[in-house]
Amino acid sequence: MQFTDQMNRVVRLEKVPDRIISLVPSQTELLYDLGLGDRVVGITKFCVHPEDWYRNKTRIGGTKSVDFDKIKALNPDLIIGNKEENEKDDIEKLSADYPIWMSDIFSLSDSLGMIREIGGVTGTEKEAEALIADIEQGFQELDEWLSKSTTELLSVAYFIWKNPDFCAGRNTFINAMLRRCGLTNFITEERYPEFSISENRIPDLIFLSSEPFPFKEKHIAEFQEQFPEAKIKLVDGEMFSWYGSRLKEAPKYFKSLLEQLATD
Repeated sequence: MQFTDQMNRVVRLEKVPDRIISLVPSQTELLYDLGLGDRVVGITKFCVHPEDWYRNKTRIGGTKSVDFDKIKALNPDLIIGNKEENEKDDIEKLSADYPIWMSDIFSLSDSLGMIREIGGVTGTEKEAEALIADIEQGFQELDEWLSKSTTELLSVAYFIWKNPDFCAGRNTFINAMLRRCGLTNFITEERYPEFSISENRIPDLIFLSSEPFPFKEKHIAEFQEQFPEAKIKLVDGEMFSWYGSRLKEAPKYFKSLLEQLATD
């Protein structure tokens, strides 16, 4: 069998894989929701969902620091990774010994394509299509709700790290999700630049993400002192940055978040 991944790499498999390693948390959760169960033999230390897998599956290191010996011992017949979340050198080294399917995601459309293609690679096409239908329905309902909203277009700085203060910029999946919320990204640079104020502009909103830096309530006061006119909110980073099956829950979360912002 032959497949082409989202990096246009050809992936050849001798059979439907039954010893899968996932190198990406959001895609690990997807594999669970596709019903792959015992066919997933290894995950990373950051693959916290589902909890049962996190407790019981073999952990092969981090997304950017894989343990090659542990991977070798698991003898995978498929590894699933992501261009942004995994290290290029690690993927190239692993590719010499194992089939690797890579995602490359910037939009909801990319995410749905990834789900469909992983369904094909793993023989779970039916489950993948059902999941895609659920996600599309959720975002359609969000779009319909937003079309009736009278909320003005607000700018938001989405912080992912503290000291130094990094934000999600353009050309990221987080940016795509902000746009799906009817918001505009205050950050004009691409990828994940360090935050800086220019031309005395400040964002209408500041989102402090729960990951990768674990922003807490105590951080709100610090940002409020620096930006007294901005509305500051802790947000669930998984909803904005996980591009697998968690997207089923994202539209409802976004609607609730926007309703809270409207009443705060």
